[in-house]
Amino acid sequence: MASLPRILCLAVFAVLLPTQLAAAAPNTIRDCAECPELVVVPRGRFMMGSDDGEAGRSEGPIHEVKIRAFALASTEVTVAEFRKFVAATGYQVPAGCRVQADKIVKGERVGWDDRRDAGWQTPGFVTPLSEELPVVCVSHADARAYAAWLSRIAGKTYRLPSEAEWEYAARAGSRGIYSWGNNADLGCGYANAYDRSARRQLDFGWGYADCEDGYAELAPVARFKPNAFGLYDMIGNVWEWTADCYQETYDTTPRNGSAVAGGADCAKWTVRGGGWMTRPSRNRLTFRGRDSVDARYSYFGFRVARDLV
Repeated sequence: MASLPRILCLAVFAVLLPTQLAAAAPNTIRDCAECPELVVVPRGRFMMGSDDGEAGRSEGPIHEVKIRAFALASTEVTVAEFRKFVAATGYQVPAGCRVQADKIVKGERVGWDDRRDAGWQTPGFVTPLSEELPVVCVSHADARAYAAWLSRIAGKTYRLPSEAEWEYAARAGSRGIYSWGNNADLGCGYANAYDRSARRQLDFGWGYADCEDGYAELAPVARFKPNAFGLYDMIGNVWEWTADCYQETYDTTPRNGSAVAGGADCAKWTVRGGGWMTRPSRNRLTFRGRDSVDARYSYFGFRVARDLV
């Protein structure tokens, strides 16, 4: 028989274990009043990519990448945050955005319209625009302009995350297809994706998560559970621009976490994370979108990063 002290020790351990195993609160930074909250993402190594990409959309080869610690916004940039930038600088986002069609005959599937009267303040949603929603209808160039403004007012270098940094941060140590595991139908507590409620309102004609996340279109940021790093909405809500000029494969991409640089001659830039209208297979951690620098869609947004040194 175990001695009484040992029994007490085991009991104390049983009480303490859940606390010890609970995720630590993220280390956060806010550089200025107008700056978004940043989460410190720890350094590490991970296996980037997948062998399960679609035809013509490689996600490989799988390779090891070393990531140095950096800071990443805890949420996607919101309408309110982007509005402060526009008010302070007079920046003008060019008119026009791709939005879901508003003239749908009953029984037809939803299509997309490129509308000149749509934009980041009029993104064409059924639900009213809220200041807590992620800003959409912003291009890669618009996102870089916002980051440059933050750099000026904060005295720190803000930027878009590299594709490798994005995948590492979104994965947050998970080995699953998604940050919560391998089943898209279990993701409604973690992500605003194309689910049953979205499909009832807007049938795009592709697969959906068989669960209810409570939002048919965009969701305000940070309404779902964060991942293990304390980052919200890395999967779903809006696709996020990265700093990488899109490469068809990872054969020659950096292994140190840096971005594939691109200038005016870059034809397409990488977007990650899927969105509120994305089929489950494209919400996977490793899926890679690729779009032109001036693409403005009602499902594209961004979050910012910065170096810690």
